[in-house]
Amino acid sequence: MSQLPQPPQLTVCPACDEPLEPADNFCGRCGADLSALPPARDGAGPVAARLRPEHGGPEEGDYRLAAPGPAGRTDPAARPATGPHPGPAGPGRAPGHDTVPDPRATDAPAGVPAGVPAQAHGGPTAAPGSGPACPGTGRTCGACRAGMIDKDGYCEHCGHAQPRERDHMEHESAGVAAVSDRGLRHHRNEDAYAVSTTAQGDGGTAVIAVVSDGVSSATRPDEASAAAVLAARETLMTALPLGTPPREATHEAILRAAEAVAALAAPGHRPREHDQHRQENAPACTIVSAVVTGDLLTVGWIGDSRAYWVPDDRATQPARLTEDDSWAAQMVAAGLMSEAEAYADERAHAITGWLGADAYEIEPHTASFHPDRPGVVVVCTDGLWNYAESAEQMAAVVPPDARSRPLECARHLLGHALDGGGHDNVTVAILPFPTPSEGAGSA
Repeated sequence: MSQLPQPPQLTVCPACDEPLEPADNFCGRCGADLSALPPARDGAGPVAARLRPEHGGPEEGDYRLAAPGPAGRTDPAARPATGPHPGPAGPGRAPGHDTVPDPRATDAPAGVPAGVPAQAHGGPTAAPGSGPACPGTGRTCGACRAGMIDKDGYCEHCGHAQPRERDHMEHESAGVAAVSDRGLRHHRNEDAYAVSTTAQGDGGTAVIAVVSDGVSSATRPDEASAAAVLAARETLMTALPLGTPPREATHEAILRAAEAVAALAAPGHRPREHDQHRQENAPACTIVSAVVTGDLLTVGWIGDSRAYWVPDDRATQPARLTEDDSWAAQMVAAGLMSEAEAYADERAHAITGWLGADAYEIEPHTASFHPDRPGVVVVCTDGLWNYAESAEQMAAVVPPDARSRPLECARHLLGHALDGGGHDNVTVAILPFPTPSEGAGSA
């Protein structure tokens, strides 16, 4: 489907000259509503407004929606990139970036799956150290310590955007650990994860990890990813104790996740291919899951979030367990490009499969494996694998003690992505195989 011409995009805020990205609705520095501000005239304001091309380059590391096939649809994908803000540096974050919640606070609120923000459940959203109650959010600014935070998350005194609960999240429990971080270029974290351990129908234990990446060119991508992991986790937690085979449970979990994301669309929303003049995409995301049950590993996915197998014995070949639903993967599969050529193309991250009301069709991919030796499963978004694309590259950055220290492994991989530039949100879950309770005595 051809794309309608789009209006030119501002590259700087007309009010304060902060650099902007095509999808910005608000300025990350002064909080100005860009839809309400007229473009600056030549010579007017701090700096005259300039125009940027409609599409960003591949270094922006984000999603674009694409119809199946080489002639697929591609939408702008860049997300807002705010400038440095005062405040102490967070874990793996350069000095000057927003503060983040204490990474040691890994416990999710009661009844909330790890990795799912409390606001998705109507829970508290205040960051640690929040100030006294007041109109708006009831929080004081973490930068100037004087102003109050308005309902949009900006300080009414100095205008700084405030850290969100999802800026940095961590979880560790028996058999699984996960970390999610906003990265260094985005104004918010649009990834989500849910990790759990549950009983199987045969009396064994199932370890579950679900990771989702919101599609940035769609509306409310952060809500889409949260809805997807919640629905998938709930389905797996219900089906596996009843004795449902893991692959069947995974297939059903992805379908339920797709329904949850589609339900976020505005009432009366029609799929975009039926309305070429619609200027708004429905919420959308990708999804990938891994379930470890005894000696069986089951993965499921739609989109280009991935799962990798990394054995403890690095002399053994690692493997990528998923195949992307993306333009690049289609080019390689059709023999039209080499893998290196395809992933170097600016269209590489145009996805051909996703969850949401605008999805062409939902076709969950599932696969099961019987690893014959100890190792770890790495489940991640492209915010990580952009910096370790092949199975060999991923294995090279996974620490040798990953199976015994999964949280430290997840943190290490996050650091690798941030050191590489942190262009995207980064989410990674690590599942030791076999699980600790079943792996006693394993080398």
